[in-house]
Amino acid sequence: VAVKQLSLGKQPQKELIVNELLVVRDNKHPNIINYLDSYLVGDKLWIVMEYMDGGPLSSVIKEVHMDEGEMAAICRE
Repeated sequence: VAVKQLSLGKQPQKELIVNELLVVRDNKHPNIINYLDSYLVGDKLWIVMEYMDGGPLSSVIKEVHMDEGEMAAICRE
């Protein structure tokens, strides 16, 4: 698993985080990293998700140039 920690004190709109958790909790797909659980630890929200080897897609996009066809394939999946 992977654990993402969010400092709630630094989040201006906490309702958006709650809404996002509700959406990912109720939607499962084999091509998307799935939400497993979340915990409130002090002022931090710990979000437990499936582990993705290679890191998040946002990091890949910053490092790798993709052509339009590659981006379309990722979006389709």
